[in-house]
Amino acid sequence: MLAEFPSVVDAVRCAVKIQRGMVDREPEVPEERRITFRIGVNLGDVIAEQHDIFGDGVNVAARLEALAEPGGICISRMVRDQIRDKLSYPFEDKGDQSVKNIARPVRIYAWRPEAVTDLAASMAPPAASTSQTAVAPRLSIVVLPFKNLSNDPEHQYFADGITEDLTTDLSRIADNFVISRNTAFTYRNKSIDTKQIGRELGVRYVLEGSVRRTGDQIRVNVQLIDASSGAHLWADRFDTDRANLTEAENEITGRLARTLNLEIVKAAGRRIEQERAVDFDAGDLVMRGWAWYYRSSSKTDRLEAQRRFEEALEMDPGSVDARVGIARILVGNMVDGWSSSFQQDEARAEKLLLEAVDHDANSSAARATMGYLREIQNRLVEAQLEFETAIELDRNNANTIAHLGITLMLLGQPEAAIPQIQTAIRLNSREPGIAGCYWALGTCHLLLGHVDQAVDLLRKSRAVNPQRYFIHLYLAGALGYRGDLDEARTVLAEVIKLKPEVSSLARWRAYSPGITNPQHWALCEKTLNVGLRSIGFPDK
Repeated sequence: MLAEFPSVVDAVRCAVKIQRGMVDREPEVPEERRITFRIGVNLGDVIAEQHDIFGDGVNVAARLEALAEPGGICISRMVRDQIRDKLSYPFEDKGDQSVKNIARPVRIYAWRPEAVTDLAASMAPPAASTSQTAVAPRLSIVVLPFKNLSNDPEHQYFADGITEDLTTDLSRIADNFVISRNTAFTYRNKSIDTKQIGRELGVRYVLEGSVRRTGDQIRVNVQLIDASSGAHLWADRFDTDRANLTEAENEITGRLARTLNLEIVKAAGRRIEQERAVDFDAGDLVMRGWAWYYRSSSKTDRLEAQRRFEEALEMDPGSVDARVGIARILVGNMVDGWSSSFQQDEARAEKLLLEAVDHDANSSAARATMGYLREIQNRLVEAQLEFETAIELDRNNANTIAHLGITLMLLGQPEAAIPQIQTAIRLNSREPGIAGCYWALGTCHLLLGHVDQAVDLLRKSRAVNPQRYFIHLYLAGALGYRGDLDEARTVLAEVIKLKPEVSSLARWRAYSPGITNPQHWALCEKTLNVGLRSIGFPDK
């Protein structure tokens, strides 16, 4: 549908009201049957006829709509400039985007579905009791018994198994208050409002779900609900066709636990920001830090996250979580080339992590971050041990599992690395670092000589994150190795544009010490480096 407004402010207000109204319109309808809109808003001249409008302004609006997330809104720079001092909606800068049939890039700003949900929650009437906000921990949840939607009532045991395993997995997350399985199961088959459940159990979040099994096909629908308002914060669907039910259950609960961890942290961080209280404690600041960290991989968001972690450590000098958060930022900056002082950041990250592990040897996050640090220090055997320890403590951390696979690859064991990376992708295909997973999996296949699979995976990695120079480098080598020399040279030009320092194999080795492990480099010499030399990439 196309709509013309005499005022751009009115247009954006209308878009927001539509999306806000859709949040609560069909709460009882299954997710796959709900109506969900994308909306794009542009400011420009249009040509109006009796039954249609058209012109460049309309074309841009159509492209903005396509870029919006389901339930979200995208606006152009002109719209944002017109409304910025009139409307306080939280549109995020998504940068310049090239869109079909439009010659120039379009700067877009997005209002995500989560922000719509938050606004809907803030507009909801207050609950009858106000005691919950003061009592319920920031991270507190009950997993209600999953409903069995299969034709066979005997499959109820499978739904119950997912409920129990998910409750256990969420309980492993640090500082997460999870209602016990026995208490949660008292709500089975009872029609009780989620706000009442929140008040009775003293939790901030309620998870509802259903399981439908048809033969080997299993579908799980889940939704995370804010117990104080009844608003839906997140919903998703998970499918698997594993014949082995134990493997299917492990895969589903693993993916759910990891995704829920991220979503609850984001929701709690948004709630803290909205409350604008002046008496934050260190735990609140850590929560805000992780919310900023998971928001995107931009340098700006990472700086905001570090600022929160630093404030938390200053408030509570003994905080393990604050130490891990700062170290994670420092290590990430070192990997991405954003560190202003590599040696200084490396030394501080080392100190913080040693202190964190000394305070809590069973912190999966501390162990995993230590593994990342050891990985970039080219202390690969130590990195492997740290990652394996972290996974024992939290079997659902997809990023850690992926890095274990990358470490095995750098140790010259691509065959052993592949199942680890595949597991990480299955756990959460929407992990912020999914581009790295596709890159690592593609690299493993290239090192094993599976060049067609390698090219497909490396192209997928580049599509997810075209800003990482090394993805282009490996794709250029794979294309060269396959004989697609013209395309390989084009891709190699992107490497030089993104990272001019990497102008030869020797410069690349100096810039990326992890690849210099003899076993890994020997495999590179047989495949990747052959492809790079074939398109003129020099040794020195």
